[in-house]
Amino acid sequence: MKSIHDTQTRAEVVARINVLRPGTAPLWGKMNLYQMLKHCRLWEDLSLGRVTYRRGWQGRLFGRMALGRFLSDDRPLPKNTPTLPELIIRDEGGDIASEKAGWIAKLESYGDEPGPGIIHPFFGRLSGEQVGWLAYKHADHHLRQFNG
Repeated sequence: MKSIHDTQTRAEVVARINVLRPGTAPLWGKMNLYQMLKHCRLWEDLSLGRVTYRRGWQGRLFGRMALGRFLSDDRPLPKNTPTLPELIIRDEGGDIASEKAGWIAKLESYGDEPGPGIIHPFFGRLSGEQVGWLAYKHADHHLRQFNG
């Protein structure tokens, strides 16, 4: 399974981010390009363990089961997969170039070795290896959303 901890995989994701242009419309979902880029940049802070969010009851009940389904194979995440309320971006627009650069900088900070892991507010405790897989799948999901 692809991991964001792999240098070549990270380079592929960065190249896909760099082809996104202002005005690119999503193939599904409600986010515009700016909102997606900001959402992904903020999501990386969660995955890197730089920010934590309270774990809700839905995650406590269903999180491990959903994680097992998401990480069982190389299939992309399903379209319109729900997100954490804290990562829903409401502002309509901003500096797309800055958001792209910020997301890329966060991706580059993963490095080639998995970290100690995190406690995800929905999925629960994730190993560093699981974080790498999920981080790739999350980025891939949103890049597919914008045909990147």
